[in-house]
Amino acid sequence: MNSSRPVTIKDIARRFRCSPSTVSRALNDHPAINEDTRKNIQEYAREVGYQRNEVSLSLLNKKTATLGVVVPTIGNYYETAVIEGLHTILQPLGYTLNICVTNENYLLEKEYLSKLLSNRTEGIFLSVSQETYDAGYYEHLESVIQRKTPLIFIDREYEDFETSRATVDDYHGAFAAVEHLLTIGYKNIAHLKGPNGLTVSEQRFKGYRDCLKKYDIPIKEELIINTNFKVESAIVPTKRLLDLDSPPDAIFGVNDQVAIGAMRVILDRGLKIPGDVGIIGFDNSPISAYTYPSLTTVHRPGRKIGMEASRLFLNQLNGSGDFVHENIVLPTELIIRESSLRIS
Repeated sequence: MNSSRPVTIKDIARRFRCSPSTVSRALNDHPAINEDTRKNIQEYAREVGYQRNEVSLSLLNKKTATLGVVVPTIGNYYETAVIEGLHTILQPLGYTLNICVTNENYLLEKEYLSKLLSNRTEGIFLSVSQETYDAGYYEHLESVIQRKTPLIFIDREYEDFETSRATVDDYHGAFAAVEHLLTIGYKNIAHLKGPNGLTVSEQRFKGYRDCLKKYDIPIKEELIINTNFKVESAIVPTKRLLDLDSPPDAIFGVNDQVAIGAMRVILDRGLKIPGDVGIIGFDNSPISAYTYPSLTTVHRPGRKIGMEASRLFLNQLNGSGDFVHENIVLPTELIIRESSLRIS
């Protein structure tokens, strides 16, 4: 037998001088085939390294057992935790996850969705890219809905779509972070805000703003500067904040990476954390417990988001005609560490 190509059912059929359909039934343990014949064919198939053609089977069954996971990055702990949660539930059920990283690019997101639909993916988990928000183009999402392929928003969402979603309560997480700073004596609190228009950025900003309002603290525009979610994006904004005539005595970063970038600038200036400037991040990434000083942050249950999103997909897959989309919002938790432990 030619070892340069995969072994096929026809090859096995020639070896046993029977029809390919007999071999197929034997490999699938069909009772219509004599038990000894079944065992002989199965043993021979293992010896020669026969592998079933899953693509052909999926065409016959009209099921591919593949799912798409489209995320802006896998460079952060949170995204990998979400994927781990999806994998925990779905892999034992026989699903394969195709991970697609958009790098916040709209065209790449559109291309991935098109390819996933062409490959008859059974469901798509999507965290919308920044460029998609900026451009306001959502036709590629409409095409998923029109194909009746389950679309589940994870973390980032687009509110105008009738689809299920699993997200985190970013608003109350941010509110709790800023309230913690206020109650221990910080008053002039800056916010390194995420990209404008992104749901997570806006919800955290609203939590920051509304908490200041609750405590009658004036909102100063010069204390609110945009970053993205990367550590280096905090460097120049933090320098600008510290150069103000009335610099902040605390900074709330949109995520841990941004907060860690701010910490570096503050320490390079010879200032003390939390004595001169308090710092809070958002995510509770593993590194946040090991910075110096350790970083106060807001925990987001990424793994649980993935597990809940899996449940939403399975509910939709098994749902009847009166299926109703669900909106799951999981709570956050404030994790207080050294970077904000100033005594008032």
